[in-house]
Amino acid sequence: MLLALALSTPAKAPVPQDGADLAQTYAQEVTSRLDVPEAAQKFYADLLAERLRDKNLTEPQYAVLVDSNKFVQAAMVFWLSPDGTYHFIGASPVSTGKPGRFDYFTTPTGVFEHSLYNPDFRAEGTKNEHGIRGYGLKGIRVFDFGWQQAEKGWGRGGQGTMRLQMHATDPANLEKRLGTAQSKGCIRIPATLNLFLDHHGILDADYERALSEGHQLWVMAQDRAPTRWPGRYLVIVDSGAKSRPSWSPLPHAKSAGRVRHESTFAGLH
Repeated sequence: MLLALALSTPAKAPVPQDGADLAQTYAQEVTSRLDVPEAAQKFYADLLAERLRDKNLTEPQYAVLVDSNKFVQAAMVFWLSPDGTYHFIGASPVSTGKPGRFDYFTTPTGVFEHSLYNPDFRAEGTKNEHGIRGYGLKGIRVFDFGWQQAEKGWGRGGQGTMRLQMHATDPANLEKRLGTAQSKGCIRIPATLNLFLDHHGILDADYERALSEGHQLWVMAQDRAPTRWPGRYLVIVDSGAKSRPSWSPLPHAKSAGRVRHESTFAGLH
């Protein structure tokens, strides 16, 4: 079996007729979620539209936006509809770069394309010398965005080169810290979000094209249920938040992996 995970594979659901319908699937399959208020959803949708404007996107597709601000630490999935509107699908806590130690970078901001030029792979599930599964459980996908320039978080700082990846993390020791900056520069996400992105091919436009052309890609799960609207863009921003918004609390303040929000949009002015 390709994915030797202690997590159940999502059951196949009816193919949605509208990409925004995947929000219901997100709520069912992703167990670590953030309840983002509508004002914040619009703020990030506008930010995403601004960052992707020069891509001249004309086809409906999904995109992932990550706010690496230390007070936010969240990933959000959006769907670009035919009329050019970005619809919020769901959000989850993440961990991005925490400078201060050797080989730790500030996660770079910008627009990053998920393509076969930097092929994904799957975690081996092995532990390091500290007993940590850095990529998470065996078989879970590692989304690779290639070598990128980023600010070094040690010594005199300056620019350095790091491998930008988005991946799950150790389920016992590190996943509970999602929502705070912890990584060496990559984006750590909940395992169930990882499975959601993988199973539905949210960022797999290039991979699906290659499959349609007859290419064999070992990294693609045989039981996936790909969306009709795969995208390819990961957008990383720093929103400039000066305090922690109520909808993205510190990990110890969360209850059962889900939090409620207040009606106001705090901390992102």
